[in-house]
Amino acid sequence: MRATTKASLSTDLRFPTSLDQSGSDAMNPAGDYSSAYVILRTSKQELNGHGFSFTIKRGNDLVCAAIRYTAERLVGKNLAELTKDMGKTWRYLVGDSQLRWLGPEKGVVHLGLSACVNALWDLWARYLAKPVWQLVAEMTPDEFVRCIDFRYILDAITPDEAIDMLKKLEDTKIDRIRDAKNNRAVAAYSTQAGWLGFSDEKMIGKMQSMLEEGFDKFKLKVGGSLEDDIRRLKIARDVIGYDKMLMIDANQVWSVPEAIEYMLKLVPFKPVFIEEPTSPDDILGHAAIRAALKPFGVGVATGEHCQNRVVFKQLLQSGAIDVCQIDACRLGGVNEVLSVLLMCKKFNVPVVPHSGGIGLNEYTQHLALINYISLGGERGLLEHINSFSEVITHPVKVQNGYFMTPWEAGYSVEYKHDAIRKYEYPQGEFWNSVQGLAIRNGPKH
Repeated sequence: MRATTKASLSTDLRFPTSLDQSGSDAMNPAGDYSSAYVILRTSKQELNGHGFSFTIKRGNDLVCAAIRYTAERLVGKNLAELTKDMGKTWRYLVGDSQLRWLGPEKGVVHLGLSACVNALWDLWARYLAKPVWQLVAEMTPDEFVRCIDFRYILDAITPDEAIDMLKKLEDTKIDRIRDAKNNRAVAAYSTQAGWLGFSDEKMIGKMQSMLEEGFDKFKLKVGGSLEDDIRRLKIARDVIGYDKMLMIDANQVWSVPEAIEYMLKLVPFKPVFIEEPTSPDDILGHAAIRAALKPFGVGVATGEHCQNRVVFKQLLQSGAIDVCQIDACRLGGVNEVLSVLLMCKKFNVPVVPHSGGIGLNEYTQHLALINYISLGGERGLLEHINSFSEVITHPVKVQNGYFMTPWEAGYSVEYKHDAIRKYEYPQGEFWNSVQGLAIRNGPKH
């Protein structure tokens, strides 16, 4: 633990998912999934920490700049000093008054913070030769709670309440760890067949192949046109039947009245929930939509664009959501995620993390495991997306509909050197190829 952080290296990585419409939805028709990637280097040459934040292309360089500013506050710090009180360290990183002014605790600056915080957790876990989920799962309730900054959420949960909650779960934790060892802790659902830009034939083919692989839970993007959505949902139900789970995602395109009117037309297809039906900041709007859909058995989910623990606190206190969808990058790293998991436990709202981006699934498998093992959540459910998984050193794996528990040290997010050489923007090999230049010089979506 005597290792000292010496420097940080941030890299702008962009992957051309727009080529096959992977990631396309009603709000974001042609994004190129991107990573603002940071490596924290230490005085021990072989010990580095890796982290990133997810964007969809333009603006990724802004997050890289925010990473550099935040990482400056880590340089020269001892790993033992940083990790002995992670809640204090988190507040130190978020407390730069000049950077905080640009948020506070939201937007580009918070994305930059998240990448640095996650890189620090990766560094800590690598030093201990454990995966991040195991590092957290083995914490005592007091150690877990000490990772969290409770400022702004004390009216929802206190440290003493959190410790009491965690203590009550200690006796059964060993059973949940056994599930993790047996690769039965986190069930997978897939969005990989449901992108809005896919043809009907492509959607059908992907769903059929996923059924053969053991998937029985699917999500489709909606919100383009009602006629198209009805047709696509009918096709999906014809392929998977009504005995399998189907979820839908509107990516914020509707006003509150539109969401209610639109969703009432989709009720016959029995979606488990509608994700992001309206603005992610509209707590009362989500509550109104939830109230309108509850008689029909359709839940409301949101969270991938919720900017901090304060917004989640209000969603939970007002009873606005049925499913909480934490994002490993939108929130300020593992520490802030833990605060939201605690609140969800108190308010009895299940957690289904958002896993859209390249590398994001690798993060969220750890968060789903933490929620299941440490907080005794229902057996985990997690979005599975495998676009460009070959660029990750340790990509997620799914077997028989469940995520295989990761055992490599760290937070599972490290990009291969070849991928960096190929996809770094703008100098990477791909971005100077014919295809890459066509995207760079094409329309700005």
